[in-house]
Amino acid sequence: MKRRQVSLLAATILVGIAATAASAMHFSPWGTATKIDEIPGWNSELNTPFLDGCPIQAPDGLSLYMASNRPGGHGLLDIWVARRESRDAPFGAPQNLGEPVNSAADDFCPTPVRGGGLFFVSREALPGSCGLGDIYFTRFNRNHGWSEPARLACAPHGPNSALDEQGPSYFEADGDAFLYYSRSSGSVPGDIYVSQRLADGSFGPASPVGSLNSPGNDIQPNVRKDGREIVLSSNHAYPGAFGGQDIYSATREHVSDPWSVPVNLGGAVNTAAGESRPSLNWHADTLLFGRAPGPEGMSDIYLSTRHRIRGTD
Repeated sequence: MKRRQVSLLAATILVGIAATAASAMHFSPWGTATKIDEIPGWNSELNTPFLDGCPIQAPDGLSLYMASNRPGGHGLLDIWVARRESRDAPFGAPQNLGEPVNSAADDFCPTPVRGGGLFFVSREALPGSCGLGDIYFTRFNRNHGWSEPARLACAPHGPNSALDEQGPSYFEADGDAFLYYSRSSGSVPGDIYVSQRLADGSFGPASPVGSLNSPGNDIQPNVRKDGREIVLSSNHAYPGAFGGQDIYSATREHVSDPWSVPVNLGGAVNTAAGESRPSLNWHADTLLFGRAPGPEGMSDIYLSTRHRIRGTD
C-alpha cells in the first residue's frame, strides 16, 4: 500500500470547537463493565473468537471504530467500523475499512475526529517509515472514500519515533491542538507523550508527560474532549492494581496544569486479565476498552458507563 509523509495537516484536519469549560465536570463512579455484544443496541458481531479491541466512538456517536484480526480483513490487525442511523438506533455489524487504510500489516488504534478525519497506527514497513508503528492521518469523503493516509513526521521534528506509537488521542482547547499517544517496544516499557499542533498545521516534536509515566508500561492514552481527564492502560503497581494491564484515569483543572497521579478505576472495570486501549465518548459518560483474554476471544471489547452529577459543568 502506498502511504505518504505529511508536514502540513491544516488542509486535512477540520478545526473543532474548543471545549474548555469554567469548572471541572463531576461524574458518578464507573459502573460494572459488560461485554459489549451482550448489551442491547450493540451488535452481536462486535466480539468474535479472534482479537477484537481498540474500541472508540466517533464524536457524533454514530460510528464505532475498532481493530480486529477476524476473517475478512487484509491480514493481521485491520480497522473496522460499525455504524448506526441515529443515537437511538442499533449498531450494524462491523465493516472493514479496506484500502488505503488497511494493509497486510497491523493497522490499529483508530481515532476518529470531528469532520471525518481519522488518526491510526500502522506497522506497514514502507520507505521513509519512522519505526515499528507510525501514526497516520486520513479523511473520509462521501464521493471518494478514504484519502491516502498521510504519515506524521518523524522525530526529532514530529511525533513518530523508532519505537512503536500507539493510542493517538487528539483534542483542542484554548485555540491549541494536542496529540497524546504512547511509545514502546518489546524491550522498552511504554510512556505517554504529547505533541502540539504547530502554526502550519503539522504536529511538532513530542515530549514525555512525566506526571503520567511510571516505571511500568503506560500506554494508549485517551483524553476527554476538554483536555482535563485522561484514561490510559498501565501495569504499574499503583495502589489498587489488579494485575497485568489495568485502566487508570487522571485529571487536571486546566490544560496548562500537570496531571494528577493516575488512579486505578477499580474492580468495576479492571480484572486479573489485561485491560487495554480505553476511550471516552464525546460526553465522557461511556468508557470502552479491550480485555485479553476475553471469554469469547483472544481479546473482547467491554463497556462501562457513568452519569454526570447534576449541577456541575
